[in-house]
Amino acid sequence: MMYDYLIVGSGLYGSIFAREATNKGYKVLVIDKRDHIAGNIYTEKIEGINFHKYGAHIFHTNIKEVWDYLNQFATFNRFTNSPVANYKGELYSMPFNMYTFNKMWKVVTPEEAATKIEEQRNEIKCKPRNLEEQAIQLVGRDIYEKLVKGYTEKQWGRECKDLPAFIIKRLPVRLTFDNNYFNALYQGIPIGGYTKMVEKILDGIEVRLNEDYLERKEYWNSLAKKIVYTGPIDAYFDYSLGYLEYRSVCFENEVLDIQNFQGNAVVNYTDRDTPWTRIIEHKWFEFGKDENGNDLPKTIISREYSSEWKPGDEPYYPVNDEKNGRLYTAYKELADKEDSVIFGGRLGEYKYHDMDITVASVLEKCKKLTRRK
Repeated sequence: MMYDYLIVGSGLYGSIFAREATNKGYKVLVIDKRDHIAGNIYTEKIEGINFHKYGAHIFHTNIKEVWDYLNQFATFNRFTNSPVANYKGELYSMPFNMYTFNKMWKVVTPEEAATKIEEQRNEIKCKPRNLEEQAIQLVGRDIYEKLVKGYTEKQWGRECKDLPAFIIKRLPVRLTFDNNYFNALYQGIPIGGYTKMVEKILDGIEVRLNEDYLERKEYWNSLAKKIVYTGPIDAYFDYSLGYLEYRSVCFENEVLDIQNFQGNAVVNYTDRDTPWTRIIEHKWFEFGKDENGNDLPKTIISREYSSEWKPGDEPYYPVNDEKNGRLYTAYKELADKEDSVIFGGRLGEYKYHDMDITVASVLEKCKKLTRRK
Protein backbone atom coordinates (compact mmCIF):
# COMPACT_ATOMS: atom_id res chain seq x y z
CA MET A 1 0.00 0.00 0.00
CA MET A 2 1.33 3.44 -0.92
CA TYR A 3 1.08 6.31 1.54
CA ASP A 4 1.39 10.02 0.91
CA TYR A 5 3.29 10.53 4.18
CA LEU A 6 5.27 8.19 6.39
CA ILE A 7 5.65 9.90 9.76
CA VAL A 8 8.54 8.74 11.93
CA GLY A 9 7.70 9.39 15.57
CA SER A 10 4.37 9.85 17.36
CA GLY A 11 5.26 12.74 19.65
CA LEU A 12 3.60 16.14 19.35
CA TYR A 13 5.19 17.08 16.01
CA GLY A 14 4.54 13.73 14.34
CA SER A 15 1.02 13.20 15.66
CA ILE A 16 -0.17 16.72 14.78
CA PHE A 17 1.33 16.51 11.30
CA ALA A 18 -0.48 13.18 10.87
CA ARG A 19 -3.76 14.73 12.01
CA GLU A 20 -3.53 17.77 9.76
CA ALA A 21 -2.39 15.79 6.70
CA THR A 22 -5.22 13.29 7.24
CA ASN A 23 -7.73 16.13 7.56
CA LYS A 24 -6.57 17.41 4.17
CA GLY A 25 -7.17 14.06 2.53
CA TYR A 26 -3.68 12.54 2.57
CA LYS A 27 -3.04 8.89 3.37
CA VAL A 28 -0.72 8.69 6.36
CA LEU A 29 1.20 6.01 8.24
CA VAL A 30 2.80 6.76 11.63
CA ILE A 31 5.57 4.51 12.97
CA ASP A 32 7.39 4.66 16.29
CA LYS A 33 10.30 2.60 17.60
CA ARG A 34 8.83 2.63 21.11
CA ASP A 35 5.98 0.42 22.25
CA HIS A 36 3.72 3.41 22.84
CA ILE A 37 2.59 6.64 21.23
CA ALA A 38 3.15 10.22 22.48
CA GLY A 39 6.97 10.33 22.56
CA ASN A 40 8.43 11.96 25.66
CA ILE A 41 5.08 13.35 26.80
CA TYR A 42 3.79 9.80 27.33
CA THR A 43 1.86 9.31 30.56
CA GLU A 44 0.62 6.06 32.03
CA LYS A 45 -1.78 5.37 34.87
CA ILE A 46 -0.16 3.88 37.98
CA GLU A 47 -2.01 3.69 41.32
CA GLY A 48 -4.58 6.08 39.85
CA ILE A 49 -1.86 8.66 39.10
CA ASN A 50 -0.98 9.90 35.60
CA PHE A 51 2.74 9.17 35.70
CA HIS A 52 4.99 11.28 33.41
CA LYS A 53 7.36 8.50 32.31
CA TYR A 54 9.94 10.74 30.62
CA GLY A 55 9.92 13.60 33.07
CA ALA A 56 7.55 16.41 33.95
CA HIS A 57 5.74 18.10 31.08
CA ILE A 58 3.73 21.20 31.94
CA PHE A 59 2.00 22.84 29.02
CA HIS A 60 2.19 26.63 28.84
CA THR A 61 1.79 29.13 26.03
CA ASN A 62 0.90 32.68 25.09
CA ILE A 63 -0.13 31.55 21.59
CA LYS A 64 -3.93 31.44 21.45
CA GLU A 65 -3.95 29.46 18.18
CA VAL A 66 -1.89 26.70 19.81
CA TRP A 67 -4.05 26.66 22.96
CA ASP A 68 -7.29 26.52 20.95
CA TYR A 69 -5.90 23.78 18.73
CA LEU A 70 -4.97 21.43 21.59
CA ASN A 71 -8.24 22.10 23.38
CA GLN A 72 -9.95 20.23 20.55
CA PHE A 73 -8.35 17.08 21.92
CA ALA A 74 -8.09 17.66 25.66
CA THR A 75 -9.47 19.66 28.55
CA PHE A 76 -6.65 21.19 30.56
CA ASN A 77 -6.72 21.57 34.32
CA ARG A 78 -5.59 24.75 36.08
CA PHE A 79 -2.19 23.48 37.27
CA THR A 80 0.29 26.30 37.87
CA ASN A 81 3.98 25.45 38.06
CA SER A 82 5.42 26.79 41.32
CA PRO A 83 8.61 24.81 41.98
CA VAL A 84 10.52 24.88 45.25
CA ALA A 85 14.32 24.99 45.49
CA ASN A 86 15.99 22.94 48.21
CA TYR A 87 19.53 24.09 49.07
CA LYS A 88 20.92 21.83 51.80
CA GLY A 89 17.55 21.82 53.56
CA GLU A 90 16.82 25.52 53.04
CA LEU A 91 13.64 25.96 50.95
CA TYR A 92 13.25 28.84 48.49
CA SER A 93 10.44 29.86 46.13
CA MET A 94 10.94 29.63 42.40
CA PRO A 95 11.01 31.54 40.16
CA PHE A 96 13.06 34.23 41.91
CA ASN A 97 10.52 36.53 43.55
CA MET A 98 9.89 38.42 46.76
CA TYR A 99 9.50 35.19 48.77
CA THR A 100 12.97 34.15 47.53
CA PHE A 101 14.54 37.52 48.31
CA ASN A 102 12.97 37.67 51.77
CA LYS A 103 14.32 34.21 52.64
CA MET A 104 17.75 35.01 51.18
CA TRP A 105 18.30 38.53 52.54
CA LYS A 106 15.41 39.22 54.95
CA VAL A 107 14.28 42.13 52.74
CA VAL A 108 10.59 42.99 52.89
CA THR A 109 9.85 45.53 50.16
CA PRO A 110 10.50 45.40 46.41
CA GLU A 111 12.69 48.49 46.79
CA GLU A 112 14.91 46.73 49.34
CA ALA A 113 15.17 43.66 47.11
CA ALA A 114 16.02 45.74 44.04
CA THR A 115 18.72 47.58 45.97
CA LYS A 116 20.27 44.31 47.16
CA ILE A 117 20.21 42.80 43.66
CA GLU A 118 21.71 45.97 42.18
CA GLU A 119 24.56 45.92 44.70
CA GLN A 120 25.48 42.37 43.70
CA ARG A 121 24.85 42.76 39.96
CA ASN A 122 27.53 45.41 39.75
CA GLU A 123 30.15 42.69 40.17
CA ILE A 124 29.72 42.04 36.42
CA LYS A 125 30.28 45.28 34.55
CA CYS A 126 30.89 43.95 31.02
CA LYS A 127 28.54 42.09 28.70
CA PRO A 128 28.16 38.57 30.19
CA ARG A 129 30.48 36.10 28.46
CA ASN A 130 29.08 32.95 30.04
CA LEU A 131 26.26 31.61 32.17
CA GLU A 132 27.93 32.47 35.48
CA GLU A 133 28.32 36.13 34.57
CA GLN A 134 24.80 36.27 33.13
CA ALA A 135 23.28 34.79 36.29
CA ILE A 136 25.17 37.15 38.60
CA GLN A 137 24.12 40.08 36.45
CA LEU A 138 20.50 38.94 36.69
CA VAL A 139 20.19 38.15 40.43
CA GLY A 140 23.54 38.65 42.17
CA ARG A 141 26.10 36.26 43.58
CA ASP A 142 24.16 35.01 46.64
CA ILE A 143 21.29 33.59 44.61
CA TYR A 144 23.67 32.39 41.92
CA GLU A 145 25.77 30.41 44.41
CA LYS A 146 22.83 28.83 46.26
CA LEU A 147 20.11 28.40 43.64
CA VAL A 148 21.73 28.42 40.19
CA LYS A 149 25.30 27.15 40.18
CA GLY A 150 24.99 23.61 41.56
CA TYR A 151 21.71 22.80 39.81
CA THR A 152 22.92 24.07 36.44
CA GLU A 153 26.27 22.27 36.62
CA LYS A 154 24.50 19.01 37.47
CA GLN A 155 22.02 19.52 34.64
CA TRP A 156 24.59 20.29 31.95
CA GLY A 157 27.64 18.42 33.27
CA ARG A 158 29.78 21.52 32.71
CA GLU A 159 31.05 24.42 34.79
CA CYS A 160 28.83 27.49 34.57
CA LYS A 161 31.85 29.41 33.25
CA ASP A 162 31.87 27.04 30.26
CA LEU A 163 28.17 27.40 29.39
CA PRO A 164 26.71 30.07 27.08
CA ALA A 165 24.99 33.03 28.72
CA PHE A 166 21.69 32.64 26.85
CA ILE A 167 20.72 29.45 28.75
CA ILE A 168 19.96 31.40 31.93
CA LYS A 169 17.93 34.16 30.26
CA ARG A 170 14.81 31.97 30.53
CA LEU A 171 14.80 32.40 34.32
CA PRO A 172 12.11 34.84 35.48
CA VAL A 173 13.07 37.42 38.13
CA ARG A 174 10.18 39.24 39.79
CA LEU A 175 9.80 41.92 42.42
CA THR A 176 6.35 40.56 43.27
CA PHE A 177 5.03 37.66 45.35
CA ASP A 178 4.24 35.66 42.20
CA ASN A 179 5.22 31.98 42.29
CA ASN A 180 3.93 31.16 38.80
CA TYR A 181 7.06 29.94 37.03
CA PHE A 182 5.74 30.42 33.51
CA ASN A 183 4.76 33.89 32.43
CA ALA A 184 2.09 32.41 30.15
CA LEU A 185 -1.53 33.29 29.56
CA TYR A 186 -2.50 29.62 29.18
CA GLN A 187 -1.19 26.80 31.36
CA GLY A 188 -2.20 23.36 32.58
CA ILE A 189 -2.03 19.59 32.27
CA PRO A 190 -4.45 17.61 30.05
CA ILE A 191 -7.03 15.96 32.27
CA GLY A 192 -6.50 12.21 31.94
CA GLY A 193 -2.88 12.65 30.86
CA TYR A 194 -0.99 13.51 27.67
CA THR A 195 -1.31 10.02 26.21
CA LYS A 196 -5.09 10.37 26.16
CA MET A 197 -4.71 13.67 24.28
CA VAL A 198 -2.37 12.15 21.67
CA GLU A 199 -4.72 9.18 21.24
CA LYS A 200 -7.43 11.65 20.23
CA ILE A 201 -5.08 13.49 17.86
CA LEU A 202 -4.26 10.17 16.17
CA ASP A 203 -7.83 8.87 16.16
CA GLY A 204 -8.50 6.93 12.94
CA ILE A 205 -4.87 7.13 11.76
CA GLU A 206 -2.80 3.99 11.16
CA VAL A 207 -0.01 3.66 13.72
CA ARG A 208 2.59 0.89 13.95
CA LEU A 209 4.68 0.61 17.12
CA ASN A 210 8.01 -1.15 17.77
CA GLU A 211 9.20 -0.16 14.30
CA ASP A 212 12.65 1.41 13.97
CA TYR A 213 12.76 3.50 10.80
CA LEU A 214 16.55 3.68 10.66
CA GLU A 215 16.95 -0.10 10.75
CA ARG A 216 14.96 -0.50 7.51
CA LYS A 217 15.10 2.93 5.96
CA GLU A 218 14.88 1.79 2.33
CA TYR A 219 11.83 -0.35 3.03
CA TRP A 220 9.97 2.41 4.84
CA ASN A 221 10.91 4.98 2.21
CA SER A 222 9.41 2.70 -0.46
CA LEU A 223 6.00 2.93 1.21
CA ALA A 224 5.49 6.69 0.96
CA LYS A 225 5.98 9.66 -1.31
CA LYS A 226 7.26 11.83 1.54
CA ILE A 227 8.80 11.24 4.96
CA VAL A 228 8.29 13.33 8.10
CA TYR A 229 11.26 12.50 10.31
CA THR A 230 11.29 13.57 13.97
CA GLY A 231 14.29 11.55 15.17
CA PRO A 232 17.84 12.84 15.68
CA ILE A 233 19.08 14.52 12.51
CA ASP A 234 22.61 13.11 12.89
CA ALA A 235 21.24 9.56 13.27
CA TYR A 236 19.34 9.97 9.98
CA PHE A 237 22.67 10.52 8.23
CA ASP A 238 24.29 7.66 10.16
CA TYR A 239 26.46 10.13 12.09
CA SER A 240 28.51 10.63 8.93
CA LEU A 241 29.75 14.07 10.09
CA GLY A 242 30.09 13.11 13.74
CA TYR A 243 27.80 12.97 16.79
CA LEU A 244 25.78 15.94 17.97
CA GLU A 245 25.89 16.25 21.74
CA TYR A 246 22.88 15.96 24.04
CA ARG A 247 22.19 15.78 27.71
CA SER A 248 20.24 12.73 28.78
CA VAL A 249 18.11 12.14 31.87
CA CYS A 250 17.54 8.98 33.86
CA PHE A 251 14.90 8.46 36.49
CA GLU A 252 14.70 6.59 39.78
CA ASN A 253 10.99 6.00 40.36
CA GLU A 254 9.28 4.92 43.57
CA VAL A 255 5.68 4.14 44.49
CA LEU A 256 5.28 5.14 48.13
CA ASP A 257 2.55 3.96 50.47
CA ILE A 258 1.99 7.49 51.80
CA GLN A 259 -0.28 10.30 50.67
CA ASN A 260 2.27 13.09 50.49
CA PHE A 261 6.06 12.98 50.04
CA GLN A 262 7.08 16.62 49.42
CA GLY A 263 3.87 18.64 49.12
CA ASN A 264 4.71 19.97 45.66
CA ALA A 265 4.96 18.66 42.11
CA VAL A 266 8.55 19.86 41.57
CA VAL A 267 11.39 20.35 44.06
CA ASN A 268 14.81 21.31 42.64
CA TYR A 269 17.92 20.28 44.58
CA THR A 270 20.33 23.11 43.95
CA ASP A 271 23.43 22.06 45.89
CA ARG A 272 26.19 20.28 44.00
CA ASP A 273 26.48 17.39 46.47
CA THR A 274 22.94 16.01 46.04
CA PRO A 275 23.27 13.74 42.98
CA TRP A 276 19.79 14.28 41.54
CA THR A 277 18.66 17.55 40.02
CA ARG A 278 15.06 17.40 41.18
CA ILE A 279 12.28 15.21 42.54
CA ILE A 280 8.91 15.10 40.81
CA GLU A 281 5.81 14.03 42.77
CA HIS A 282 3.41 13.24 39.95
CA LYS A 283 0.08 13.30 41.79
CA TRP A 284 0.33 17.06 42.42
CA PHE A 285 0.07 17.79 38.69
CA GLU A 286 -3.57 16.90 39.23
CA PHE A 287 -3.90 18.17 42.80
CA GLY A 288 -3.53 14.74 44.43
CA LYS A 289 -6.95 13.54 43.31
CA ASP A 290 -8.29 10.95 40.90
CA GLU A 291 -10.68 11.77 38.04
CA ASN A 292 -13.64 11.55 40.45
CA GLY A 293 -12.12 14.07 42.85
CA ASN A 294 -11.12 11.51 45.48
CA ASP A 295 -7.82 11.79 47.39
CA LEU A 296 -5.24 9.29 46.15
CA PRO A 297 -3.86 7.11 48.97
CA LYS A 298 -0.40 6.53 47.45
CA THR A 299 2.16 8.69 45.69
CA ILE A 300 4.84 8.27 43.01
CA ILE A 301 8.12 10.16 43.01
CA SER A 302 10.87 10.38 40.38
CA ARG A 303 14.41 11.44 41.17
CA GLU A 304 15.99 12.91 38.03
CA TYR A 305 19.67 12.49 37.22
CA SER A 306 21.26 14.35 34.35
CA SER A 307 24.00 12.66 32.33
CA GLU A 308 26.06 13.03 29.18
CA TRP A 309 24.35 11.34 26.24
CA LYS A 310 25.96 8.34 24.59
CA PRO A 311 24.65 6.15 21.73
CA GLY A 312 21.79 4.02 23.02
CA ASP A 313 20.62 6.65 25.54
CA GLU A 314 17.53 8.76 25.05
CA PRO A 315 18.59 12.25 23.87
CA TYR A 316 16.76 14.99 25.81
CA TYR A 317 18.45 18.39 25.59
CA PRO A 318 20.58 19.55 22.65
CA VAL A 319 23.85 21.14 23.77
CA ASN A 320 23.47 24.34 21.79
CA ASP A 321 27.03 25.62 22.03
CA GLU A 322 29.22 26.91 19.22
CA LYS A 323 30.79 23.55 18.34
CA ASN A 324 27.46 21.73 18.10
CA GLY A 325 25.93 24.66 16.26
CA ARG A 326 28.51 24.30 13.51
CA LEU A 327 27.94 20.56 13.25
CA TYR A 328 24.17 20.98 13.15
CA THR A 329 24.53 23.55 10.36
CA ALA A 330 26.49 20.99 8.35
CA TYR A 331 23.78 18.36 8.90
CA LYS A 332 21.10 20.93 8.02
CA GLU A 333 22.82 21.46 4.66
CA LEU A 334 22.52 17.72 4.01
CA ALA A 335 18.90 17.73 5.16
CA ASP A 336 18.01 20.56 2.78
CA LYS A 337 19.05 18.32 -0.12
CA GLU A 338 16.59 15.61 0.91
CA ASP A 339 13.65 16.81 -1.16
CA SER A 340 11.24 14.12 0.02
CA VAL A 341 12.01 14.42 3.75
CA ILE A 342 10.71 16.94 6.30
CA PHE A 343 12.86 17.19 9.44
CA GLY A 344 10.87 18.40 12.43
CA GLY A 345 10.64 18.52 16.19
CA ARG A 346 13.21 18.85 18.96
CA LEU A 347 15.55 16.17 17.60
CA GLY A 348 15.02 16.74 13.89
CA GLU A 349 15.80 20.45 14.27
CA TYR A 350 18.31 20.09 17.15
CA LYS A 351 16.55 22.75 19.22
CA TYR A 352 15.20 22.69 22.75
CA HIS A 353 11.61 23.64 21.96
CA ASP A 354 8.93 24.07 24.58
CA MET A 355 5.82 22.10 23.66
CA ASP A 356 3.90 25.11 22.40
CA ILE A 357 6.69 26.09 19.99
CA THR A 358 6.69 22.54 18.62
CA VAL A 359 2.92 22.75 18.06
CA ALA A 360 3.19 26.20 16.46
CA SER A 361 5.99 24.96 14.19
CA VAL A 362 4.10 21.93 12.90
CA LEU A 363 0.87 23.88 12.42
CA GLU A 364 2.76 26.46 10.36
CA LYS A 365 4.27 23.67 8.26
CA CYS A 366 0.86 22.06 7.75
CA LYS A 367 -0.72 25.33 6.55
CA LYS A 368 1.41 24.88 3.43
CA LEU A 369 -0.23 21.53 2.66
CA THR A 370 -2.82 21.90 -0.07
CA ARG A 371 -5.96 19.79 0.16
CA ARG A 372 -5.50 16.52 -1.69
CA LYS A 373 -7.69 16.25 -4.74
